[in-house]
Amino acid sequence: MNPIIVNKLIALQERFNVLEKLLSKPNAVDDKKRFCILAKEHARLSEIVVCFERWLDIKQEIIDTKKLLTDIDMHDIAQDELKKFYLNRNDIEKNLKILLLPTDSNDKLGCFIELRAGTGGKEAAIFTGELFRMYARYSEVRRWKMEIINATYGECGGYKEIITKIPYKGAYSLLKFESGGHRVQRIPHTESQGRIHTSTCTIAVIPEIPDIELPSIDPHDLRIDTFRSSGAGGQHVNTTDSAIRITHVPSGLVVECQDERSQHKNKAKALSVLGSRLHAIEMKRRQQEVSYTRRNLLGTGDRSDRIRTYNFQQGRITDHRISFTSYKLNEIMNGELDILIQPIINQHQSDQLNKLLELE
Repeated sequence: MNPIIVNKLIALQERFNVLEKLLSKPNAVDDKKRFCILAKEHARLSEIVVCFERWLDIKQEIIDTKKLLTDIDMHDIAQDELKKFYLNRNDIEKNLKILLLPTDSNDKLGCFIELRAGTGGKEAAIFTGELFRMYARYSEVRRWKMEIINATYGECGGYKEIITKIPYKGAYSLLKFESGGHRVQRIPHTESQGRIHTSTCTIAVIPEIPDIELPSIDPHDLRIDTFRSSGAGGQHVNTTDSAIRITHVPSGLVVECQDERSQHKNKAKALSVLGSRLHAIEMKRRQQEVSYTRRNLLGTGDRSDRIRTYNFQQGRITDHRISFTSYKLNEIMNGELDILIQPIINQHQSDQLNKLLELE
């Protein structure tokens, strides 16, 4: 393991021992605020230290076992034991590297997925619908609940725009790298001369921020309109003004919700989406201030970024951020999205670890 990482782990182990002494003092709970801060740090370091101590134990076991190689009677047994120790050591080192990576506080949250048809007209709307079904099937595989917040249908099928919510905790950690421009290359059903067309869909994945953490919104900054729902839903939705459109005047953000029959429920959902969007904008602004000139390896997440191309003629899908190509397009479109998600998470973790080593 890299000596820089080992030195960092030793420092964390020493800090952990200091925390244990502080927390074990009789008067430790007198200052509740300080006690909570120390307890959280102790809990965060606990898993790292336990893992590091296992690594140190195996390291010593390897040293001791190597001494037996000179014994003719014990040589073969020692060789077998060393193989096991090396495998265990490699697994522990992988876990340690992941544990050392900086955590994203939003990773434990659910998310909103906003899909919008880009260039390509009717074909772009059809492609947007197919991407929505891909995420819906992925949610089914993982047994996540998906809620539709708002949908605007395309003329020939699909969606001009659709906003969904996945309230499952941890969904954001897996889907956050889906933000950006998705491009499809194929012969549309509407094409009579067999020419390949290129269409796009922009996707934004936004963490579902808990109500208590949402930014306060001045009611005077909101313009709220009601209107009749459109599309499928039965007689009720087409005859009552239950749909809600909320405009946040200072930012110009507009959110619509027509999923529920109740106007109050639609308003609550729309406010939740608006709050999460405003929070995402604020977080992005802060990140740009901290590191304005640095561009993340995986892209900024801007909707203008072209992150992926779907080539149906060749059954190929390419993620341009990490130069990853798979020929399992059909499986991916049917919900096996981990084929794309895991490589980009691995690359992101590797990039974070390299930055961590650079800082040292």
